[in-house]
Amino acid sequence: MAEQTQSFPGAFCKQCNKWREPNGLLADGSCPRCGTQLDEHAPPVSAEVEAQTATHIPWHFWVMVAATVLYLGWRVIEGLQALL
Repeated sequence: MAEQTQSFPGAFCKQCNKWREPNGLLADGSCPRCGTQLDEHAPPVSAEVEAQTATHIPWHFWVMVAATVLYLGWRVIEGLQALL
């Protein structure tokens, strides 16, 4: 019987029942959702490197939050003025 090869780049997480792309794995090769080790060839990551690569919230997210708060605040003021 012929050996089957994997045509999808990545790894399958049996616990999550989902395919994970190589760039979707954590730096140590584990699943970001459940922590299962999926890539046994990934080098171990030190705490210092992990802290440097930790995800951060982009600045444009905070711009959108501020704009939303200002917009909704203005709509509340308009609503209160309409009631008076």
